[in-house]
Amino acid sequence: MNESNLAEYKSKLRTPEQIIDMIEDGWYINAGQAAGGPVTLFDALGKNKAKDVTLQASLITGDFPFCHDDCGLWHEAWFFGPAERAWHKQHLSTFTPAHLSQCANRVLTRTKPSMFWGVSAPMDNHGNFNIAYGIAYEMDMLEEADIVVLEVNENAPHTIGENTVSIRDVDFFVESAHEPLTTNAVPTTELDDIIGRNVASLVEDRSVIQLGIGGIPNAVAEHFTDKKDLGVHTEMITDSMASLYEAGVITNRNKQIYRNVMVGTFVFGSKELYQFVDNNPTVQLIRGSRSNDPFVIAQNDNMVSINTCIQIDLSGQVCSEEIGTKQYSGTGGQFDTAYGAQRSRGGKSIIALHSTAKNDAISTIVPFHDRGAVVSLGRNDVDYVVTEYGVAQLRGRTVSQRVEALIAIAHPNFRDALSRQADEFEIW
Repeated sequence: MNESNLAEYKSKLRTPEQIIDMIEDGWYINAGQAAGGPVTLFDALGKNKAKDVTLQASLITGDFPFCHDDCGLWHEAWFFGPAERAWHKQHLSTFTPAHLSQCANRVLTRTKPSMFWGVSAPMDNHGNFNIAYGIAYEMDMLEEADIVVLEVNENAPHTIGENTVSIRDVDFFVESAHEPLTTNAVPTTELDDIIGRNVASLVEDRSVIQLGIGGIPNAVAEHFTDKKDLGVHTEMITDSMASLYEAGVITNRNKQIYRNVMVGTFVFGSKELYQFVDNNPTVQLIRGSRSNDPFVIAQNDNMVSINTCIQIDLSGQVCSEEIGTKQYSGTGGQFDTAYGAQRSRGGKSIIALHSTAKNDAISTIVPFHDRGAVVSLGRNDVDYVVTEYGVAQLRGRTVSQRVEALIAIAHPNFRDALSRQADEFEIW
């Protein structure tokens, strides 16, 4: 290793407590999301003494000392997970609406980070680091931050793409040996399997896919095993994509952009997934502003976006992030990928969901959304809706045709009521 780079690295090395002591009143700190959350710095943040400090980070995984009301921190996120939902109930967290493609830009129009915290694999022989787990917004924030801190983790994968950071552009380092943050695979149910089969029937060989995680996306992937030459242009690189690549289903050879490469903006999954992406040139991370730019996505022919939701109304409006007025998750890249797929030659936008929730007590296909629930995806941007009862094609259909098609894939127990409500409220 270059001795000059090694000396510079050692001169910038600090303890987590020294970094926390630098924080001043009113600072705005941005940190990596999901697996890219800097665990060692998060652990130390509970010792913060400054006032009115804001931490912006999403999908925080773990219970850290700063997660409690005696730490004097305010939290912001553009996507909620279990931790954010819990803090929101305690009035410790708030949500920032934004499409993934614009989340960095939207925040930077309001403020810039006083400090950025990211996670990197160890320095290479040329004095470079990399934001290991994702750059949905991280590189944009790093470039605008007054102070840049990287948590160097010997267990982090070295990922390839637009995430390289020179030692010259980092102010301080802390070291960590924490195991990578993982998310457990969600087991698929019988209903997930049926929905997965229905979705797979819409996806042709040589399509380019965007797919998330969860029971339904996992089931969809399981029904892709007989497909040929799929490509990936997504926001999140998942275990199911790694499995399909290793099985020869994903080849990326028919993509119009990033040919022969699986691209996404962050990676989150199992240890095996991190091993798969480590120094793997066929997997590349690109900025969220590009991975999720609908006009970039649309350059791939036969682009298929596959997303899930909480509720859909009879005209095709999709709610994916709230239960009533309660923020549950976020928009993420749903609009980005759906709109990009619609602009793609031969592309399709698919929404998949169970027809009911709460043990068949309520229908997820409704005449109109719950009071206060936001529309995550407008009715103009949905081509197909899939439940365990079939496929409703909405593209080019009138509202009355949509009503008929959606009722046909609703749970049988609710179809008569939906028909009556459609008449009563003149949804046609």
